[in-house]
Amino acid sequence: MRSSQPSLAESAKKRIKRVTYDTAATLRDARRTYFEANGFPLDGGYDAKWVDFELGPIPVPFPNTDGRRRAVKVHDLHHVLTEYQTDIYGEAEISAWELGAGCGNMVAAWLLNLGGLALGMLMAPRRTWRAWVRGRQARSLYRRDLDELLTLRVGEVRRDLGLDRPRAPARIGDLALFFVYWQIGAWGSLALFPLTIVSAVIAGSALLVRKLAG
Repeated sequence: MRSSQPSLAESAKKRIKRVTYDTAATLRDARRTYFEANGFPLDGGYDAKWVDFELGPIPVPFPNTDGRRRAVKVHDLHHVLTEYQTDIYGEAEISAWELGAGCGNMVAAWLLNLGGLALGMLMAPRRTWRAWVRGRQARSLYRRDLDELLTLRVGEVRRDLGLDRPRAPARIGDLALFFVYWQIGAWGSLALFPLTIVSAVIAGSALLVRKLAG
């Protein structure tokens, strides 16, 4: 869900330093550490008009809608609180966790996370499943006020969301709902694949023209 996603090949090779966050730090300070550790702009890139999804070496731009901006601001705090990384595996984990914990009325979060969960089942099914179960036993921040959250302590919010408890065994209902979300994400991604290819070709052609012109 970040502003610039790496290609699958690059992400599989990418080794991101695991960051832990001081439980006494405010979420605002912990988020700043998260931005610095992952090479994101200090403002999170939230105000960018366009963001890129890289299909192989070709960046596919799409509009950074208001819905995505709202969702990614919370998404970044979830990365801090769960300590899932921002490589392809960590993004699959955070997608599964957020779906399990609930995305509220954030349509952009539902759509992006369904695709992330489907991808996770291809790349790292066990990690994706464990993150889903962890999410089912926790709560998300998608219905909370962001300005208030940033003043709270990391440890305090983790306790409030249930992230300080050991993961309990999954229930039958967890398995059934996971299967439903997995299928929606997988078939939805498959249906959108031709559109993604067309967008990649257009974006790649525009990039080539720009380089030749320069």
